[in-house]
Amino acid sequence: MEEDQKSEDGPFFEDIIKKTKTGITFPRNLRELLFEEDSEVFFKIVVPPEKDRIILEFLSEEQVKELSKELKTRKPKTEKVPRAQKEAKQKKPAQVSPAWGEYFIYDFEAKNKILPILESAFYKFAETPVNLEDAMGRVKYALVSFLSSTKTENAKLYFSVEKFLIDVIDKFNQPNLLDWIFEKIIPNIDSKFLYEQALLALVEASLKFRRWEKAELYIFYVLKNIDNYSKSEMYNIMNSFKMLVKSVKWSERTDKIDVLLKEKLMEYEAGLEEISYKIQIIEFFEDLQYIELAYERAKNIQLNLPPDSIKLEDVRKLVRRLHTTPIGENKPQSSIDFDLEDESKEN
Repeated sequence: MEEDQKSEDGPFFEDIIKKTKTGITFPRNLRELLFEEDSEVFFKIVVPPEKDRIILEFLSEEQVKELSKELKTRKPKTEKVPRAQKEAKQKKPAQVSPAWGEYFIYDFEAKNKILPILESAFYKFAETPVNLEDAMGRVKYALVSFLSSTKTENAKLYFSVEKFLIDVIDKFNQPNLLDWIFEKIIPNIDSKFLYEQALLALVEASLKFRRWEKAELYIFYVLKNIDNYSKSEMYNIMNSFKMLVKSVKWSERTDKIDVLLKEKLMEYEAGLEEISYKIQIIEFFEDLQYIELAYERAKNIQLNLPPDSIKLEDVRKLVRRLHTTPIGENKPQSSIDFDLEDESKEN
């Protein structure tokens, strides 16, 4: 009987929580017990003079209006700081902060729930020395806790977390996270489009940090994803090539990357009949600084087009442009010498 009485007199909920840099978060199980997901909840917060506790009282909207008016009358009016005194204050150096607009390109239901978790993880990465286990623990929690039964929603969640981690890699020099993203995030993105976008983001990051072998691997998987399109989806195939070329065109590349790109583009070009698509692939060769290769193919199209073709003038412009482009500019830091290739052909 005494035990029953004791349990009835006990608190409705009891737990230990810890203040983080972003504030205090109610435990998830308490939120589920007390709050409806889409409803607004107001509290009156009181700290007694002893400063030994924080008291939160639920308020209705009517109570909020009344209390707001009352608090305004209580607050003492602050004196304006003279302009000269304001200017004398030293500006704090700008702190590194999360780039939320870059992470959440595609909206999804759990966005507002994972945002404070990622924010706390970001500032953990910013600490010196960084507690990588703590920071990554928060990232893993965001991934595991807010998965839904919808593949598209989960794909957007994984993609946003990947974009967050790539920003962390860039701002806090953590290129070793590339492996974690590739192993733990990429395979879980169950969307052909977002899977490819996620791989392209890895390609750019690995090239930036000169992780050549990783870039080669990620490019291989992008090309494999392109091959999974049916031939009837040529628009999607060309768009994927366009995004891949855009990701690598200004970066230093290895010979293996060049071989992967060149051979795959040539493979698709050989199977095309549509002149517009052939021109696009020649322009990809041009963007990648494979000038001789592009010129040879453009000239071949020009010679084989009928005089009344509506594409003839476009091809002529392309040929003229390529003809005046120096062949020596193969690509940034390339070890491939087209002049030597020409000599070997002549021999």
